[in-house]
Amino acid sequence: MTKPLFIIILIALLPPSPESRRLPFLGKHSRLHKPQNNLISNNYTYEIRYFQQTLDHFTFHDFPKFPQRYLINTDHWAGPSRMGPIFLYCGNEGDIEWFAVNTGFVWELAPLFGAMVVFPEHRYYGETMPYGSRDEAYKNASTLAHLTAEQALADYAVLITDLKRNFSAEASPVVLFGGSYGGMLAAWMRVKYPHIAIGALASSAPILQFEDIVPLDTFYNIVSNDFRRESTSCFDTIKKSWDVITFVGRKVNGLDHLAKTFHLCGKLKSRDDLFNWLESAYSYLAMVDYPYPSEFLMPLPAYPIKEVCKEIDGSAEGTNVLDRIFKGVSVYYNYTGKADCFELDDDPHGMSGWDWQACTEMVMPMSSNKNSSMFWEWDYNYTSYAEGCWNEFGVIPRPTWITTEFGGHNYKSVFKTFGSNIIFSNGLLDPWSGGSVVENISDSVVALVTEKGAHHLDLRAATAEDPDWLVEQRAAEVKLIKGWLDDYYTTKKAIFNM
Repeated sequence: MTKPLFIIILIALLPPSPESRRLPFLGKHSRLHKPQNNLISNNYTYEIRYFQQTLDHFTFHDFPKFPQRYLINTDHWAGPSRMGPIFLYCGNEGDIEWFAVNTGFVWELAPLFGAMVVFPEHRYYGETMPYGSRDEAYKNASTLAHLTAEQALADYAVLITDLKRNFSAEASPVVLFGGSYGGMLAAWMRVKYPHIAIGALASSAPILQFEDIVPLDTFYNIVSNDFRRESTSCFDTIKKSWDVITFVGRKVNGLDHLAKTFHLCGKLKSRDDLFNWLESAYSYLAMVDYPYPSEFLMPLPAYPIKEVCKEIDGSAEGTNVLDRIFKGVSVYYNYTGKADCFELDDDPHGMSGWDWQACTEMVMPMSSNKNSSMFWEWDYNYTSYAEGCWNEFGVIPRPTWITTEFGGHNYKSVFKTFGSNIIFSNGLLDPWSGGSVVENISDSVVALVTEKGAHHLDLRAATAEDPDWLVEQRAAEVKLIKGWLDDYYTTKKAIFNM
């Protein structure tokens, strides 16, 4: 069987994954629409504003502009006279307000540093739609053509430049934040636009998950190891389940039996659809295996993989494999017990734009090795992948473009020579850590790695349940960011004899 075409990054987006963020602005400016009233969400207060953004930054064709939504808060900003910093979260593949409320770390740093907080929304996501509406923006390959990482980074560079000009804050330093795809954007922006931002915190940013830079089976091996560390019997049951599902599905009315067993809302069209639904649950569980209850992707308990394996192992005696698997994945899909049945094709995070990106420049080759993972075996097949993209969008992927545009193969020497002031933070439970930077490259391009951390956990708001290692990780990040700002202010004072 060929692996499903698209893998969602959150990131949370998300920060990272498969998460989203927001902002405002004061002052007379022809590019800004009238701001909405201040909004409060999860104790984070911000204005929603709109910036008239250029559709194509790399041509001089007179395309119509589009309103880019951004969130802004200046409550703690020290102001332009004191060169108060601007903390900008690089919005990723989703609604920016969702990312903002899931990125408490940035909000908590603002009063500490006297910072303005800005959350720009990524083009083609949330409410930031070119061509006037989502239907028009997603109409075909021609209207989707400007949904690229390069255009998104240019959006942020233009927005920051304009924002600083209108606040008379040209001397204010900018620090970038991002998780998952947003973390990738933050790291790439620091390298591509070093004059725009003085540093970047890139959390759970898989910038190496391209073009054979890391082993293709890395992602699914990490997911599998997360389950195996909790319970070898749980791992073995999941590994066995794929053959059982295949065997049952081939029987007369077998697909109907599977649909009933897994409480699906409709008929099951193929075994592969059920495979993909289960694989998504296991992968997301690995991403958000947080040490406390959360609702980041779904309402989940603390260390949800442990709870999944308790369900699978606890009902082992006298219960068949499929019933045990259903009880396990119900921890992810139905922890609250409110769902009566399940849709296999739900897209609750609005990720269809990522399908386009995955079919153009975000080509992340992956495979599964049955000897090392708990999943069924599949090999990466570019020909099949490209055929799927052509059938879906009428485009042929460019699997080498990201590494051409942003690098990757010789990342250590490149960052060591040309990079500075980047934090790559990762938790080793997160399967995306396998495609990220997990070793220090230089004194200022550093990796902060936690053994029990998950997907951009460090960017989430602090809680009373945070383990010591997480508190220490965030403290290390604060120290590094403070160092960047101190160096910047020292240099500025020396230049202007302040």
